[in-house]
Amino acid sequence: MAFDTWGPQDLSAPAKRQLPEVAVQRGMVLEDVQSGWVGEVTRVEKSGGMHIVSLEDRRGKTKSFQLGFGFLLEGQAIRLMPPATKAPGSTPGSSLQPGRTASGSVRVLGQRAQVAKASRIWVEGKHDAELVEKVWGDDLRIEGIVVEPLHGVDDLKSAIAEFSPGPGRRLGILVDHLVAGSKESRIAAEAMTVPGAAGNVLIVGHPYVDVWQAIRPKVLGIERWPDVPRGTDWKTGILTAFGWPHETAEDIGLGWQRLLGAVRTYADLEASLLGRVEEVIDFLTTA
Repeated sequence: MAFDTWGPQDLSAPAKRQLPEVAVQRGMVLEDVQSGWVGEVTRVEKSGGMHIVSLEDRRGKTKSFQLGFGFLLEGQAIRLMPPATKAPGSTPGSSLQPGRTASGSVRVLGQRAQVAKASRIWVEGKHDAELVEKVWGDDLRIEGIVVEPLHGVDDLKSAIAEFSPGPGRRLGILVDHLVAGSKESRIAAEAMTVPGAAGNVLIVGHPYVDVWQAIRPKVLGIERWPDVPRGTDWKTGILTAFGWPHETAEDIGLGWQRLLGAVRTYADLEASLLGRVEEVIDFLTTA
């Protein structure tokens, strides 16, 4: 099949029009025209004499495509070319494309934020809220959905009862370490017995002890998150392993800001968190 004839023979374009040639690079957000797949470039490799690009979507799923014609960049058809030769001292990294929000959604230009709706997203703490805001904030402002930190879930049942969920007043709750048999799973099950919760409250969670772990290690330049000895505060243990200040609450906050600063787009987060946040947003915006 002659893939290289796709672009110039597009009958919707002027006969002499040549599509711009753009070198593929990590962090670029592309759309495959034929399938409609939208994702961020995470890998480019040569196989069987062809260059193959991997595109990861906002839910962490990946598909591979052959370079050439058939791609859109910021809504414009392009011919996707092999990677450009790296300049001395350059380093690859994820980046935010002007036509996309940090979550991978199409950026809506000129759209004002909606007045906050009654529905809410609750997360366990300040760091969770800051991470969700950084990646999904643009989307949530357009939808009029506010993110609020709970500062723990031990009294989740009472908090839900006080909120009084119902039609048009929904709650999406993101819980740390929500795995089978955990304390958090028992708290979540009990919380769903509150009158009005059924159908109006969605409790989901990620498997990590702390939301810090939802940042992909490679984004921080490490192979894996350090192990923290039993009995040691997890955040303190992590900062100690990094060799960063860790003795005060201010140290913890500054350490988190360094980690959060490494996050640019959804591609910098683990799929197990991405899927849960997207599930909550869909629950609150499709009612």
